[in-house]
Amino acid sequence: MPSLKRKEKTDELPNYPPPLTSRIPTKRVTRGLILTTLICCLFLLLRYSGLGQPRFQYNYISIPIRAEKFPPKSIIPLPRRRAKKLPKIQHEPVPETPQEKSIRESRLKEVRDAFLHSWKGYKDQAWAQDELRPIAGGYKTPFCGWAATMVDSLDTLWIMGLKDEFELALGELRNVDFTHKVGCNINLFETTIRHLGGFLSAYDLSGGKYVILVEKAVELAEVLYTAFDTPNRMPTPHFMWSATDPDARDHSASSSIVLAVLGSLSLEFTRLSQITGNDKYFDGIQKIMNELEKWQDNTVLPGMWPAMVDSARYNHSVLLGSPYVGGEEQYTLGALADSTYEYLPKQYMLLGGQMKSYRTMYEKFVKVAKEYLFFRPMTVGDEDILISGNIDIAAGGEPRLSPDLQHLTCFTGGMLAIAGKIFNRPEDVIDGGKLTDGCVWAYRNTVTGIMPETFTAVPCANRTSCTWDSQKWLKAVDPYAEEALTRQRIEVERLSPGFANVRDARYLLRPEAIESVFIMHRITNNPYWRESGWNMFKAIQAHTLTPLAHSAINDVMKGAPEQVDEMESFWLAETLKYFYLLFSENDVVSLDDYVLNTEAHPLRRPK
Repeated sequence: MPSLKRKEKTDELPNYPPPLTSRIPTKRVTRGLILTTLICCLFLLLRYSGLGQPRFQYNYISIPIRAEKFPPKSIIPLPRRRAKKLPKIQHEPVPETPQEKSIRESRLKEVRDAFLHSWKGYKDQAWAQDELRPIAGGYKTPFCGWAATMVDSLDTLWIMGLKDEFELALGELRNVDFTHKVGCNINLFETTIRHLGGFLSAYDLSGGKYVILVEKAVELAEVLYTAFDTPNRMPTPHFMWSATDPDARDHSASSSIVLAVLGSLSLEFTRLSQITGNDKYFDGIQKIMNELEKWQDNTVLPGMWPAMVDSARYNHSVLLGSPYVGGEEQYTLGALADSTYEYLPKQYMLLGGQMKSYRTMYEKFVKVAKEYLFFRPMTVGDEDILISGNIDIAAGGEPRLSPDLQHLTCFTGGMLAIAGKIFNRPEDVIDGGKLTDGCVWAYRNTVTGIMPETFTAVPCANRTSCTWDSQKWLKAVDPYAEEALTRQRIEVERLSPGFANVRDARYLLRPEAIESVFIMHRITNNPYWRESGWNMFKAIQAHTLTPLAHSAINDVMKGAPEQVDEMESFWLAETLKYFYLLFSENDVVSLDDYVLNTEAHPLRRPK
């Protein structure tokens, strides 16, 4: 056959037979079909093999510290398919004027300076210990002496650009030995959210640059994982750890365990499985969540779980139940239960939307919470805000609302707002804003400008209309006393209008209110949230600052509260981090890139 090479002169081209030209379209169609098939095969490979996921940095199969007495009969594998595309959470960037930028950056610096002040006190007085005594100096060791404040603060150091301090802490971290500790009483929940979450977050934020963070995470996780070595694989919440005493491994599930312990291990152990490629950590927590899912529709208040749980059941179709059968139970989003609910939408995001059960569990509980727990409080300004209270109920009885707001419950607004975005539930975003504003109101409503740990509000008859009624407030303070005596009590207890009782007047440097304010800012970009957060920061700074650091205070209802010699690690890990992120540019730790655990440790979401 003559060559198909192009000739210089067209009149010298060979005269090919017509059948060749008639076959050219057929060849093109064939090549197109082959190319299309290859593209489809490649898509299916990426879709179902997990190759489209963020690459696992390790394929690490750890050697257990000791052989398990009750090893799992099967392992639930980590979902590895490509993450679904979830709706965006954050508001689109809005340009700021030079004046707005100047104000924002000056406030950002004030927050950073507050952190550096407390960090310096910790370095000088309590380096590598758990907690600083911010008044007397010295330290406390409530978490086995495993440098809780240092580990908890790693990601805050990175976010604030304090890289030298970050690497100084990493150098000290090599001296922290989790494995060979003797005689240490481990709090499974607190150690998981503070230490394990802290390691994984610092690893994610630093782009995987520091391998020691994963090494230490695995070293600690192997100790924590021994808590799951029980006959029904439900973890023991507290246990005495010893690497040398063989009797220290005799663990048993608890017949009265806090709900938050059971449901608040999922993010940390899941992220560890994602990074290491070891499914056993995910398996440990997923077995718990499967039991919660089975039980959810069969509690005394179907859709929610009681604050206390019997997890020591064996040979039952559901391994969880009530420890108070026939008695009264409490259902709450506050202490004892909070982060179990918080983690439902967050685990959905961390798994890339691959497990619908987490969305279903969220939607079931939030429907019940809106019906029974959320209420509008009566305020002087008739604000359209919400508070989440507690429900007490016995089997066969009617639910009874306790209109108490705990500072711990203030995370609820941010949770609803995030879930409202990713699950396309705009009504949840609105309610999230009202719940957050309820906590902002509680801050404004005290002489210190700081919300108390727990107070009782006056619930409105309905959520649509609620006019201030002084007589109703007085009756809520004391329904039996004469008005003159009630007014005297209000004066003695320094009750603000709308507060019927202050059950716990302390402020413990907690983060939950500013957490939700930060989230609402990122979702709405409404200047109201930054202004509210700034007022909160200035009030906290004014009353908690000590020569060494910052301290808790004993009574926010007093104009000059006494300082208490306590500074928990979450002050640096959560509270100041959220204040800093509130005044950062919105792409710093974007909620579309990270999910934050209940200790404010950002974990990278799959794409």
